[in-house]
Amino acid sequence: MTGLTHLDADGAAHMVDVGAKAATAREAVATGRIAMTRDAAAAIAAGAVKKGDVLAVARVAGIMAAKRTSDLVPLCHPLPLTRVSIDLALDDDGVTATATAATDGKTGVEMEALTAVSVALLTVYDMAKALDKAMTIDGVRLLAKRGGKSGDWQA
Repeated sequence: MTGLTHLDADGAAHMVDVGAKAATAREAVATGRIAMTRDAAAAIAAGAVKKGDVLAVARVAGIMAAKRTSDLVPLCHPLPLTRVSIDLALDDDGVTATATAATDGKTGVEMEALTAVSVALLTVYDMAKALDKAMTIDGVRLLAKRGGKSGDWQA
């Protein structure tokens, strides 16, 4: 089972030991999209969703989710995040979320950025589902990462 860092020599799942690694500046950017009807997007734009300001709540939800990633993804290390930002771009038929997570740590923040995007989009769905139950979330992916032993990467 070589090359799989979350498996030990016997194939059992374990948390990777990062104790000997040097702390470095690390950053990750992820994105995703929720597609919806034009009417639902227009209601969000107009601030006419009964549950409140969809984009403001989704932004806060994404930030909160990034901070709780290790509680949600079993083998993730808890990280001292130095920054999490969520950009939500509303257009005529949906919302594109882009999250950036950063830390000065011993392991990367890709999972935090991906979790932030996912929960931000789920929050948009939750707040607007009365307007469009057929909304779809897709394209959640890593766009870039910086720092760490494996170096920089970009999609």
